[in-house]
Amino acid sequence: MNVPEILDPEKWLVPHGGPRYVQLHRRLKHAIESGKLAPGTPLPPEREIAEMTTLSRVTVRKAIQPLVEAGLVMQRRGSGTIVAPRVPRVEQSLSILTSFTEDMARRGLNASSVWLERGVFLPSPEEMVTLGLSADASVARLGRLRLAGEDPMAIERASLPLDILPNPLAVETSLYEVLERDGNRPVRALQRISAINLSEEDAELLGVTPGAAGLRIERTSYLPGGRVVEFTRSVYRGDAYDFVAELRLAEE
Repeated sequence: MNVPEILDPEKWLVPHGGPRYVQLHRRLKHAIESGKLAPGTPLPPEREIAEMTTLSRVTVRKAIQPLVEAGLVMQRRGSGTIVAPRVPRVEQSLSILTSFTEDMARRGLNASSVWLERGVFLPSPEEMVTLGLSADASVARLGRLRLAGEDPMAIERASLPLDILPNPLAVETSLYEVLERDGNRPVRALQRISAINLSEEDAELLGVTPGAAGLRIERTSYLPGGRVVEFTRSVYRGDAYDFVAELRLAEE
């Protein structure tokens, strides 16, 4: 099915189907998710879509913007609007403390990284408070773009006390593998998850449109004795991750 046929209002626009922008949004979303609009397919400019659908440009814009925010289409200056590439959707449990590398391996995906930052630095005020460091201490930082196969999935920035990770260059793939080897693997963690719209810088790294939906996760991890061993701030693609938690009834 080609784009003009998908946009033909006679095939989807009905009097009692709700607001017109909702009907157009629903039509485009279904075409993308069903594969009728393949990844990389360019959409016509707003003016042309308005003419093809007999809708106003404002209505067309209202229909397309949620697709941008959901990561289903991408808008880039000079390239117009195109259907976004599909990425593997990952379901991650919130009840098990694992690394990104371990998560991908369990799903048969090859995890890799592009290093953004790796070294020893003076701690920020937030790192000093969270990790319990003095002002004259140093902190090990690891900043990585995490990929599953060839698809960018998350931006991860971890901070650790220097006595826990004295040589950040020792981390080549899995941080937790290095920590476990040295007897410093965390056994529990607290995570805070919030919904965000991706900044231009983060969106460019993740290969999505600026303003697309994302997840920000802050994790503080602890050793068996209660010491904070890791402080990680991550940004995940909203179109690639589902976080799942098992809930049980509280005992009365």
